[in-house]
Amino acid sequence: MIKGIPVSQGIGIGRVVLADAGEPVWNPEKAVDPNAEKDRLHHALQRFNEKTEHLAKSIEQAEDASRTSDSSQAEILRGHIAMLADPFLISQMEEQIAGGKCAEDACYAALSMFESIFMQTEDELMRQRAADVRDIRRRMLQILTGTEPAPLGDIPEGSVLVAEEVTPSMLAEVNRKNLSAIAAEKGGNTAHSAILARSMELPAVYSAEGLLRSVKQGDLLVVDGMDGKVIPNPGQTELEHYQTRQKEELERKAQLEIFRNRQTKMADGQKKEVFCNIGTPEEAAAALEKGGEGIGLFRTEFLFTEKSTMPDEETQFQAYKTAAECFAGKPVIVRTLDVGGDKQIPYLHMEKEENPFLGFRAVRFCLKNVQLYETQLRAMIRASAFGNLMIMIPLVTCVEEVRSVKSLVKKIMCQLDGQGIPYNKELKVGIMVETPAACQIADLLAEESDFFSIGTNDLVQYTMAADRGNPKVGYLNRPMHPAVLRSVRHIIACGKKAGIPVGMCGEAAADPLLTPLLLAFGLDEFSVNPSAVLQTRAQIGKWTGEKAEKIAEDVFQMKTAEEVEKYLKSI
Repeated sequence: MIKGIPVSQGIGIGRVVLADAGEPVWNPEKAVDPNAEKDRLHHALQRFNEKTEHLAKSIEQAEDASRTSDSSQAEILRGHIAMLADPFLISQMEEQIAGGKCAEDACYAALSMFESIFMQTEDELMRQRAADVRDIRRRMLQILTGTEPAPLGDIPEGSVLVAEEVTPSMLAEVNRKNLSAIAAEKGGNTAHSAILARSMELPAVYSAEGLLRSVKQGDLLVVDGMDGKVIPNPGQTELEHYQTRQKEELERKAQLEIFRNRQTKMADGQKKEVFCNIGTPEEAAAALEKGGEGIGLFRTEFLFTEKSTMPDEETQFQAYKTAAECFAGKPVIVRTLDVGGDKQIPYLHMEKEENPFLGFRAVRFCLKNVQLYETQLRAMIRASAFGNLMIMIPLVTCVEEVRSVKSLVKKIMCQLDGQGIPYNKELKVGIMVETPAACQIADLLAEESDFFSIGTNDLVQYTMAADRGNPKVGYLNRPMHPAVLRSVRHIIACGKKAGIPVGMCGEAAADPLLTPLLLAFGLDEFSVNPSAVLQTRAQIGKWTGEKAEKIAEDVFQMKTAEEVEKYLKSI
């Protein structure tokens, strides 16, 4: 058994198909004719674009045939085309060739520089974008060296894709019907291929160290996407155990389908909402298809990290407009740029700080970079004319920050009025409550805000003074700690008293153990990963207000996270 990270739930059983993600070898010779090498480079760029666009269109045609609406695969591939078309990147390659390098060396050097930029950040989301750069680099070098591998489209039914690192282009080639699961030695939850695995509902385990040494082509493999285990060549008893679990999981998923187009209600009829968290406008369609009743968190930083320069107003406007139109009047909450801390964007040239999590980040950075912020706010406000878009401010710690943002919004609205540009006159501006300061003055902030959304990931981190990226203090980073639960209850109570809706967009919103507590506190909206929508809706439907409140009363007699967790697991 090999332990890894579960990145997509389910149990998959099948025969190993090894995918080679390695880069070809070439002779790094000095370019005799720089012009000829530039021609080779540009021919390779053109072939890359043609092949990638062909893959994207093939995916879209397959989706049309099956009447699905998940275009994330095609859009991720087109994102690779956009990344490789970046003028700065191409100029770097051409400069390398002018300096005497062959096209292969130039391509490798320029893309490796981009990879290094992504890898140097502590943000896991940003680090996983380095995998996309490696995918692009590998495919470009294969084109330049004439070593393009055979496509994966002909893999047999019941295959498990195994690689050192699974890439979006690999998954684009594979026939989904023939794939049972995915396993890889590298990667994490935020890798694009992990996002695709979840959208394709394929069990997947990444960071399974030693996997390639333990399997060979055609081996039987079990991939446990629930517990993060990979089992090569299981014995009969073990195989039967996982076959039973696989059958039970499939039955559970089938039962959840009855919740797909239902309104979210508690057992006693109280109405709630299940929204989705997304990172790109293309993911909005997948969220709608999965049964999301709105978007509770659109992370706009992805629009900034996918490029080497800041996206202009029109680019941002189109992204926000796409999401707003997709949900046709249902809420779409767009978070303004949450940069800094563990999210570094190289071209913004942010100064290195001793403690970036407590430093110049999120709304603090935006309010000091007004031109950047006004561009984003203007794009959001314009997009509000095409749906029920709302603006959310991250990392709020004081009333002044909310007032400053609302002042900028009002200023931009006046400008748009003067230009005759439409927008939603009733546009709502709310805040992400994720700091102890915001929790302590939640009553004051509620008077300034149109809605609250609790960001439990950071709220837990700051409340417990425990870095969520540090495994040594991972035992403290628990939403079931009494300090965190009291904070969440207080925030919701303040929102309720002020008459504003309160949602939650952190990981805790999808934790079934916490559902009765959140219902007892009065949470209105649960915003989760699209793949967790049906499960969350089903969990909400199990509880009456009376039963949930009784559980909350019991929990608040407990003094440790361990006691709370043990009790919630027992009910």
